[in-house]
Amino acid sequence: MYLNHPLPYVDRLEARRIDDVRLVVIHCTELPDLAHARRYGERTVYASGSGNSGHYYIDRDGRCEEYVPVTRIAHHTRGWNPQSIGIELVNTGRWPDWLHSQHQQMTEPYPDAQIDALIALIAELRTRCPALANIAGHEDLDTSELPAQDDPTLRVRRKRDPGPMFPWDRVLAACGLARRMA
Repeated sequence: MYLNHPLPYVDRLEARRIDDVRLVVIHCTELPDLAHARRYGERTVYASGSGNSGHYYIDRDGRCEEYVPVTRIAHHTRGWNPQSIGIELVNTGRWPDWLHSQHQQMTEPYPDAQIDALIALIAELRTRCPALANIAGHEDLDTSELPAQDDPTLRVRRKRDPGPMFPWDRVLAACGLARRMA
């Protein structure tokens, strides 16, 4: 189902009980490929020696890698990490100008192989996480805005993933989870 590929700092992440997991958060990497996403995930940005990362990464061809086990709290969605699993889908999103006011469209579709792998992963997680009941997009939970990089008088959404190309109807029909909004 997935390749275990732990981040170098995974043992520094806080442990949690599997019963605490109630939510899956869908992200897109907003990077060109899985190699870039791995480099971002390996960056140390916190005093604890850890960084920002999802639990699982699914490439365009459906290959899935586990960077953080579900028994650890990954840093992927402010305010929601202790109760959630972050799943990152490789997709360019707004890359490389995430906060440029003229580059807010997300136009890359999610391939069927990637969505099939996502649905299979969620089904497997539901068997391991008895309290798992909800799913959300990162954009559903983080609605904050920041000044645009090209014009600080304009504001843009900090997070827009997984974005308008994500097939919510298909995923919701298949996964058995209820969509959660902030």
